[in-house]
Amino acid sequence: MSQRTYRVLLTPEPEGGFTVSVPALPGCITYGESIDHALSMAKEAIELYVETLEAEGDPVPDDSKTFEYSLVLAS
Repeated sequence: MSQRTYRVLLTPEPEGGFTVSVPALPGCITYGESIDHALSMAKEAIELYVETLEAEGDPVPDDSKTFEYSLVLAS
């Protein structure tokens, strides 16, 4: 089994918990009550998304060659 790398974005929700999105997989979004739970749910969502792409013969993207930087701009 090959390894794939995915960047996940966790956004805190006002009512509690975290929404997780996976930029490399459009529409792959989930939720968890804690960071650990959110990451566990993200792993499951990614696995199901990838399984679906593979079953349909579609290419499977990943973030293995993506570099990420955070820029802080003065306002």
